[in-house]
Amino acid sequence: MSGPTLSRLRRLGAACLTLAVLAAATPALADAGFRNWIDGFEKTAVANGISARTYRAVFSGVTEPDPDVIQKARFQPEFQDKIWDYLDNRVNDESVAEGRRMLVQYKPWLDRIEQRFGVDRHILLAIWSMESNYGRILERQDVMKSVPQALATLAYQDPKRAKFARTQLLAALKIVQDGHVSPKGLTGSWAGAMGHTQFIPTSYQAYAVDMDGNGHPDIWNSVPDALATAANLLKKNGWQTGKSWGYEVVAPSGSAGLERSNRKLSQWSANGFKRVSNRPFPAPGDNANLLLPAGMNGPAFLMTKNFFVIKRYNNADKYALAVGHLADRIAGYGDFAQGWPRGYTPLSMEERYEVQQRLTHHGFYDGKIDGKIGSGSKASISAYQKQAGVEEDGNASKALLDLLRRH
Repeated sequence: MSGPTLSRLRRLGAACLTLAVLAAATPALADAGFRNWIDGFEKTAVANGISARTYRAVFSGVTEPDPDVIQKARFQPEFQDKIWDYLDNRVNDESVAEGRRMLVQYKPWLDRIEQRFGVDRHILLAIWSMESNYGRILERQDVMKSVPQALATLAYQDPKRAKFARTQLLAALKIVQDGHVSPKGLTGSWAGAMGHTQFIPTSYQAYAVDMDGNGHPDIWNSVPDALATAANLLKKNGWQTGKSWGYEVVAPSGSAGLERSNRKLSQWSANGFKRVSNRPFPAPGDNANLLLPAGMNGPAFLMTKNFFVIKRYNNADKYALAVGHLADRIAGYGDFAQGWPRGYTPLSMEERYEVQQRLTHHGFYDGKIDGKIGSGSKASISAYQKQAGVEEDGNASKALLDLLRRH
């Protein structure tokens, strides 16, 4: 081959090579920018009392941002999931049964923690479940992050969280420098929350407790330290010993306009609000706020001060309601008496496992078989429903399971 044809092919080959070089260079340039950020932040760390030796040990091997961190930052279930989906995934037969096992296993420590801090043990177990599934998440390499890498990623790529990330990163470096955790042991969530009870670094500094007496508040490996640290946070934020987080009530019609208003329990009672159990409120002089998470067609609650103390852990109504409800279930109380306005018949935990297994068999789901219907499961359900020619609502319902069983 010769002449103009060969010349054109040579020019095309050169152009392709140039494009390939540029394509290969793009990630390298991005990584270089991240590396430059890490190098530049060392001056800030040193100015805040962190030694260069500690800084370099912590960031050893961290060369690129973690893309999963930014993705998770954009989706937070407390603000995305419907209230019943959120509760289904967190307050269920499995989480209750495991909480009761932990209640027995850690009874000596829970006795001591409850005596020292005055915080209900069932609340602490519920927080432990919510934050790390009783520590199981800490064993999952697909979930646990390098805290320095995660926080540096947020500081570098997320303008809304950059200030938060820099503050937390400095605190994390100080925790390592003080000898409480090794650089390799500095693991946590996408936002830098660490250990069994998921404390961000500044909260660790403020509330960490060495309950087991080994010289270090070790929330990564010591369950007593982690539970005591959670108890200390709640106590210092005003936990009222011996009092409930709130009560499920039957609300009279026309109550929607009263949501969030603050009144004494005795006033709510006088206005027709009744506890589902028909028992009187044990502390009628306490103030409470009406909460209608799904409007007048769903359960109604009167939330006392302890509900808002729980929100100091995570400032979301769904979170605090889930903690309170799971704590009650672990303590032996039943489910809510009033149903949620789902528009479909929900499944048991065992049936949700079956849904995921059958979706996997049909090639629609490739996630973890855990009975939790999150965004991945819902997308798979919708895809299956589309193929089956039924409404694409993404709900794990009795109707869906019946359909899967027939196919």
